[in-house]
Amino acid sequence: MFDLASYLPYLINRAGVRLAVAFGRELKPHGVVVQEWRVLAALAAHGAQRLSDLAALTSIDLSTLSRLVGRMVTGGLVARGRVDPGRRGGDRREVRVRLTPRGRQTTRGIIPVARHYEKVALAGFSPAEARALKRQLIRVYSNLDRLGR
Repeated sequence: MFDLASYLPYLINRAGVRLAVAFGRELKPHGVVVQEWRVLAALAAHGAQRLSDLAALTSIDLSTLSRLVGRMVTGGLVARGRVDPGRRGGDRREVRVRLTPRGRQTTRGIIPVARHYEKVALAGFSPAEARALKRQLIRVYSNLDRLGR
């Protein structure tokens, strides 16, 4: 017998969908959707990124991310630009995506909402259990890299 209710991929997806739907409603007043939030959060945490690196950080398909970033550029949340020509090393043709002042302000406004949803999701977990769960999910994700992208 196959029990869907205890099947790990189902459980992860079920929790993720529940969080994404509720969090997505909270993002609407900020003018962004969940995938855009992931881009904003990644750029805030890691600085300007090449599109391919940003795709890896956000787990968003490169072609989808390219269109998404295009919309975010139009919305004034991010900017695309070439690497500083005076910078040593690296490819000067390299294009990076970076937060704009509006993007930074939007990100700062969303962070408390994001923290609230994490707190709700981890209610009843001790700090040690929460850290362990996060480590385990990172490990699951790493294990799935073996499947290819």
